[in-house]
Amino acid sequence: MIQPEILSVSELTKRIKNRLEQPEFSAIAVEGEISNFKHHTSGHMYFTLKDEYSRIKAVMFRSRNWKMDFQPQNGATVVVIGSLGVYEPNGEYQIYVEQMFPKGVGVLHIRFEELKQKLAAEGLFDAARKKPLPFLPRKIGIITSPTGAAVRDCISVIRRRFPVMDLLIIPAIVQGEDGPPSVVAALKKAEDLDLDLVILARGGGSIEELWTFNDESVARAIADCPLPVISGVGHETDFTIADFVADRRAPTPSAAAEMAVPDYYQLCDLVNQYEYRLRSAVVRLAAQKRQTLAYLTERRVFLRPKDRVNQEQQRIDELLSKLSTLTTHQVTLTKQYLQTLSAKLESLSPLAVLARGYAVCQKTNAQIITDPDQVTKGEQIIVRVQTGQLWCEVEKGEKYQNG
Repeated sequence: MIQPEILSVSELTKRIKNRLEQPEFSAIAVEGEISNFKHHTSGHMYFTLKDEYSRIKAVMFRSRNWKMDFQPQNGATVVVIGSLGVYEPNGEYQIYVEQMFPKGVGVLHIRFEELKQKLAAEGLFDAARKKPLPFLPRKIGIITSPTGAAVRDCISVIRRRFPVMDLLIIPAIVQGEDGPPSVVAALKKAEDLDLDLVILARGGGSIEELWTFNDESVARAIADCPLPVISGVGHETDFTIADFVADRRAPTPSAAAEMAVPDYYQLCDLVNQYEYRLRSAVVRLAAQKRQTLAYLTERRVFLRPKDRVNQEQQRIDELLSKLSTLTTHQVTLTKQYLQTLSAKLESLSPLAVLARGYAVCQKTNAQIITDPDQVTKGEQIIVRVQTGQLWCEVEKGEKYQNG
């Protein structure tokens, strides 16, 4: 019999929590009737969702519920979107609600919110991953229907703002079931067309007509595209998943075109201003240099440069003469000083004492003898005189009376 693993209550609860906090439960939509509703003073909402057969606890924190445009109450049937988790202290699983809608909200709207929440959790909307738009692109690709109003608006605006811009229309189906794979294919194709920028363009319409740009495959294709992407889909009040994933969102196709290119004529005016300022600066600099040159050429040193050279040469000769005099004087003083030191040294030299008839007695080990007691009869000693030394044998030693 297999011995079961014994778990503590907290360990079991933690395992259940880990199992429930999986991707399949991270963005779920649930419909139910509210009961036991409590709007806490902290701003958080606690309630139970129930139907005819079951019930589940739910919590919606203040950071999520403060934008709600209706007031939940007991007995109301709602649709909530959130993730499943476990409140460990009580060992209860519950829904952490991100959004809440009254019953009757369209299925597409709920799918939109679910996908939006899912992709946001993956970081696809993060500002850090968005690419900057080029200031002056060389070539722009427009992914749109070739027969729709959006393509005409984009071309018209870009031609008005930058007449010489190179444009490439990449046809795509932007509505219906064939829309998502068509837009994904167009984005893949754009990667191989030497473009600097891509515009996704589609005119306004209902949520069903714009649903191509709420498709998950389109969102991931935009995120994976190495080129900067501007989303210009629908009208100003329309928002799609593509708007959140794209590197820049424009409220309309025309606004996307405005965003994509600078104004050619303003740019030309700016270049002309810079050219004028540069020319003016060059003219002023040249005038200053001419004035400086005129000032220098009028100076005496440039009119008769040899005079300056002769003066400096004369100054060099004077300095050399002074240097020679100072050197001779210094050498004389040094010689006199050395002679004085030599005389002092000579007077202190032991050889000078020996020259006056004195002698120095040493033992054979070079020890100086200053006392008769240092030697014994018959010991060999050395007597050093001025011009040499004598080897002698001691016959007798005798001290002076006053010694």
